[in-house]
Amino acid sequence: MADKIYVLDTNVLLADPNAIYSFGDNDILIPTVVLQELDSKKSLMDEVGRNARYISKQIDKLREKGKLHEGIELITGGIISTQLHPQDSIVYKAFNDDSNDSKIIATTLCVQEQNVDKEVILVSKDVLVRVKSDMFVIAEDYLNDKVLSKSDDHYTGVTYLEVDSEDINVFYSEKKLISPEKYPPNHFAILKCGQMSALATYKDGFLIPLYNYNEKEYVYGISAKNVEQRLAIELLLNRDIPLVTISAKAGTGKTLLALASSLQQTHEHKFYSKITVSRPVVPMGKDIGYLPGEMEEKLRPWMQPIYDNLEFLFNCKDDAELNNILQGYEDIIQIAALTYIRGRSIPNQFIIIDEAQNLTKHEAKTILTRVGEGAKIVLVGDPEQIDHPYLDAYSNGLTYVIEKMKDQKIAGHISLVKGERSPLAQLCADIL
Repeated sequence: MADKIYVLDTNVLLADPNAIYSFGDNDILIPTVVLQELDSKKSLMDEVGRNARYISKQIDKLREKGKLHEGIELITGGIISTQLHPQDSIVYKAFNDDSNDSKIIATTLCVQEQNVDKEVILVSKDVLVRVKSDMFVIAEDYLNDKVLSKSDDHYTGVTYLEVDSEDINVFYSEKKLISPEKYPPNHFAILKCGQMSALATYKDGFLIPLYNYNEKEYVYGISAKNVEQRLAIELLLNRDIPLVTISAKAGTGKTLLALASSLQQTHEHKFYSKITVSRPVVPMGKDIGYLPGEMEEKLRPWMQPIYDNLEFLFNCKDDAELNNILQGYEDIIQIAALTYIRGRSIPNQFIIIDEAQNLTKHEAKTILTRVGEGAKIVLVGDPEQIDHPYLDAYSNGLTYVIEKMKDQKIAGHISLVKGERSPLAQLCADIL
């Protein structure tokens, strides 16, 4: 017999449509108001709509076994059921409303009163719902969609090692040093001994020198301003690493470095046929037809940060000058909406996905499975700056890709720390 009953909020099912199978042999209860909210989302042509349709089909399939309001056994051993919200509840009086959130809390309280021998827990990704619930019932966040727990550190891609001067001398003379421990492939190490230092990358038990980037070189007119940027360029220029992830706060140069590297390898060296740049500000799957103008005009406001970086790289004075320059690059640079990436195969291109922290895990997978032969894809973003209502620093698509792919030889990651936009930008990124 189950010891707990988990009452699921709508946002849990919209974030993870398989959430009903994530609570072991404990019982699951879905308030009927949640079913109504799911129904209102089914027509959306984005990730939320897809998940609403998926969980609706799952629930309908369960009906083949019996009536949901009477309870149906799940493959996990628990019982799933639905329940109407009470018409009169102290919750409505306390908050002076009968909104859907209040109805879900009221339903949870009613279930607790009916099951005094069990622990009833409301699971919601909405912080304020959990805060309000604390007055009446136990409330928890949904953690199964998180790649990391809040106690885990994000993978940075680099380790700072204090070593002896002899180790650094051996590293420079023999071009390798036995690693003190095992790291993921393409992991970086910064060796330090007083004023002596060396940059290394991990390979097969050894720390070896960087091989793609000379400190004095410029990458399409710019050079690294700090050690982490130099390591980022190492990954961006390495054609043996087709998947690169860069996480950083605003102003650290992550997008600028990606664009500069893509232009050098595509425009100058001809390693790739085209550059495709996009951002998930326009939700994947949702048309941009509600904005006025042609597609380029619609995309311009969303993609302005990309144009700002290109303006800097091309040393333009204004948008008009940039537009004139881009006309000569129209066969090379494509700035596109993620809306149209599903179903495509993208070979021989350098692909940049900016603001990747606003991707869901499913969207990240959709994008990466479009990458064709000879292509390179770079995901950049700030996991601490989430705009998506159902994501956080531990469950977003960028964090998901970083953690799941860090042990693969074809992937590399680096976290940028120091802001280079301006002292003001760095200060604001740190303390605001």
